[in-house]
Formats: sequence, C-alpha cells, structure tokens
Amino acid sequence: MDKPRQLILASGSRYRKALLGRLGLPFEVAVPDVDESARSGEAPADTALRLAVLKARALERQYAGALIIGSDQVASSGGQRFDKPGNHENARRQLRELSGKTAQFDTAVALLDAGNGGVQTRVVPCRVTFRALDEALIERYLKKEQPYDCAGAAKAEGLGIALIQRIETEDPTSLIGLPLIALSEMLRRAGLAVP
Repeated sequence: MDKPRQLILASGSRYRKALLGRLGLPFEVAVPDVDESARSGEAPADTALRLAVLKARALERQYAGALIIGSDQVASSGGQRFDKPGNHENARRQLRELSGKTAQFDTAVALLDAGNGGVQTRVVPCRVTFRALDEALIERYLKKEQPYDCAGAAKAEGLGIALIQRIETEDPTSLIGLPLIALSEMLRRAGLAVP
C-alpha cells in the first residue's frame, strides 16, 4: 500500500490552520521565512499570488516529495492597501477609512508538488462592503475582538461580521485567508481524496 503524501501548510496563521483542519486531512505546519513586501506598482492580486507561491517554494527542499500549501491575502480599497494593522491605533485608522466603503480581499492559494516542482495556483477575490462605522462601534469592536493580525482589521469569522453590510465571493473561506473550495480542487488533482 502506498504511503499517503505528506501535506504541509506553509503558514504561521492560526486562521489558515483552522481552515485547513476542516478538510479532515492530516497535515503539518511549517512557517516559511519570506519577505512579504509588495513590489512597487504590483497589483494586490499579483502580490498575493507571488507570495503564496514564494511561501510554498521556501519549504520545497525541507519537505522533498510533499504537497506544500502557500497562501496570502492582500486587502485594498480605493488604490490603498490594508495590511495587518498590528495594533489598536492602526486598526482604528483602517476601520475609519473603510467605513461605508467596499474593499477587495484578494486571497491566493498555491499547491506545490515538491516531488516534481509543479505548482497549481488560484486567486479568489472577495468584495466586502462595510457599514457606516461610528467611533463608538469601532472602539467596542476593537476592544472585544482585537483583530490586529487581520488585514483591514476585519475579522469576519468573529465579531467583525457585524461591521459588514455585504460579502460577494465564490468562496466564503477566502475572506478568512484560505480558499478551501479552490484548494480542495487542487488537492484532488494532486491525488488526495477530499473528503
């Protein structure tokens, strides 16, 4: 009987780990050491895709023969990028700027076959329209949720859903950071049974 392929999630994100766990497949987590800076003039979707592939490839030698998942998300609105805020003040500023506006969350996933070097990729866009947010609402949300590690300070899998008026996407898990519909298709093409 053939040994099942080793599956590696190239991410330190607890959100991506929890999402991948939904598929019921055994996997390991390894954090790649990559520079996640955007390049000058690079479109948000292109940044997300480049970084997803880069994260997977960063672990290719360490996990020879494995299937390695890389993912990245870039949020933007009105030509401005919204990274992980990192702290309360930055989160407050981001939510003020996103109040009443629509943001695009481009989430890329890459599945690298470290056995043959082949890589499957996909970018899944998600448009999020925010409600008009007043200062009191922003403060209550930030104190309860502390979404400092979420792009745009929008933790939709938690209380952040109350800040959102509408979500438009083909895959709701893309907003959380790992598009499982696209990934499931990739894993099946790579020979893994899902579920």
